[in-house]
Amino acid sequence: MTEAAHQMTSNPLPPGRRSPGSVGVGQGVEVRILDAEGKEVPRGGEAEICVRGENVTKGYLNNPKANAESFTKEGFFRTGDQGKMDEDGYVTITGRIKELINKGGEKISPIELDNVLAQHPAVAEAVSFAVQDEMYGQEVGVAVVLKGGKKLGVDELREWMSQRVAKFKVPKKVFFTEVMPKTATGKIQRRMVADAMLKTEKPKAKL
Repeated sequence: MTEAAHQMTSNPLPPGRRSPGSVGVGQGVEVRILDAEGKEVPRGGEAEICVRGENVTKGYLNNPKANAESFTKEGFFRTGDQGKMDEDGYVTITGRIKELINKGGEKISPIELDNVLAQHPAVAEAVSFAVQDEMYGQEVGVAVVLKGGKKLGVDELREWMSQRVAKFKVPKKVFFTEVMPKTATGKIQRRMVADAMLKTEKPKAKL
């Protein structure tokens, strides 16, 4: 993140407590989970991860609009990450706010779905993303790379998911691919994956 020092949170070294799945506690910064109005949510509640400290920028030069959008009135920088904090201050990232899937008002974290899909014994790699839907505005789509020699059908995967996530989170569209699209630096961008998968769909016949 260019607006702050590289490391803002960390799991403590022994004898400190480490929390698997968490990015740890704030290191040299104040970390708060704030809602859209800049109010702190109760511990365990999900909202935007915000930081403030000497190693966090105070604002953008000659860009009042960006400053108003990116900072709270108390000077906390909005990271764009959604997350939660436990009673001991350990932070868990649950997704990027702009990547959340908004299905009829229900916000779905693609990271949550990625983590569930990764537990399937036949799945080598999986990426979840939003796809446009006439009824709900957005629906859940997933791209899946299978492990060598493994077979898996769309209905079988959807049934497996339905036993592990809420019904409204079960993917509507499942795309199987041999290679997951990535950037030149090897990173995965959900929008890139979504665009590549949707191009493989056969166009609907016009009446």
